Amino acid sequence: MRAFRILGLWFGLFALLIAPAIQAAETSRPSPADSLSPAAPPAERWRPPTALSAEDQPNDNGHGIVLDWSLSADDAQLLSYEIWMARSAAAPESAWALAGFALRGSRTYSHQNEEASLKGKPNPIFVPRGTPTFFRVRGMADDGSISGWSDVASATARGNWFHKGRINVLLACLGLAGATLYFIRAARGGRKLYIRPIPGISAVDEAIGRATEMGRPILFVLGTGTAGDIATIAGYTVLSRVARKTAEYQTSLLVPVNEPVMMAMAQETVSQAYKQAGRPDLYRPESVFYISAMQFPYVAAVNGLMMREKTATNFYMGVFHAESLLLAEAGSVSGSIQISGTDQLSQIPFFVAATDYTLIGEELYAASAYLSQEPVLMGPLKAQDLIKVVIMAILVLGVIALTFSLTASDPAGIARIVSAVVHAV
Repeated sequence: MRAFRILGLWFGLFALLIAPAIQAAETSRPSPADSLSPAAPPAERWRPPTALSAEDQPNDNGHGIVLDWSLSADDAQLLSYEIWMARSAAAPESAWALAGFALRGSRTYSHQNEEASLKGKPNPIFVPRGTPTFFRVRGMADDGSISGWSDVASATARGNWFHKGRINVLLACLGLAGATLYFIRAARGGRKLYIRPIPGISAVDEAIGRATEMGRPILFVLGTGTAGDIATIAGYTVLSRVARKTAEYQTSLLVPVNEPVMMAMAQETVSQAYKQAGRPDLYRPESVFYISAMQFPYVAAVNGLMMREKTATNFYMGVFHAESLLLAEAGSVSGSIQISGTDQLSQIPFFVAATDYTLIGEELYAASAYLSQEPVLMGPLKAQDLIKVVIMAILVLGVIALTFSLTASDPAGIARIVSAVVHAV
């Protein structure tokens, strides 16, 4: 017990003598923040950027403002420039918002519109169209020291009527429109417009004749898209031609569809085709019928229809997805002649492998003009072909110019190349 009393006395004496010394040392020792942070630099240590100007950004819809300034005389000592903005030149400091940064040596900054609100709160750097916005710029060094403010400049973001960098697009549109009107007028005037023969289209009449000779029906599938798809609309034109021929040859036509709207449009298309052929009495509304909006139940029903009816000719024209190969393989097993066409690039290889003729991509759109010979359809088709030829010619000339390092300032070199090409031809 006596030993514990002696030990406690020693600890008490230690606390009385040593604790004040430790406290004094801790008081005099610098804090880690003081040792790591440099001394606060004086305000506006560097000279400010000058001649700040602001103007509406050209060729946009009114969401940008471009700033320009002269570099600070101390640009080499700076790290970047801060761009601040406010709604008024006399706005208090609290109303100015940091809009962005520009690295040292930069003389311009393009402020783009952001969302009007962020998380339900107004965005301070949103530039309303038609509202004056004020800017100022200052420099900042890597140690946190700053320069003085530049003068305040203001600008108003406004929408522009015309993008001057898109003149080439305007010229291309005008050229296409002019060529389209010219060819439509020529076709209406009785001029025979040449269209490159497409084997799949040329085989339509042959396929219908084969079904007629065999006394077996024709199956026309408009795909699993919707009535408003471009490929489906092109399929209606082909369906009209097929229906008109079946009316003339008195051949059965079956059109299963997967959408009620598509069924109504297909019924009207077939009905009008039979009237144009002069055989409205042969039209049977039940030949165009709805099966299912579900993809694979629809495909299973169509495949069963092929096997039961033993169709002689199958047409697949429209939008197709994973069911393309299922349909084409079933038709191939049943011994049908098959003509397909779609604008779905992922499905074209399956049709090429499993059908007799395939309309690839835009050939499906050309089919409507090729079969109908309507001037309104022939005109745009010929105009597109002409524009393609012009684009390919421009590409060839561009390659030649780059190969021989020709520019507009070297007309003699261009003349030599043109002369050589003409002589070779």
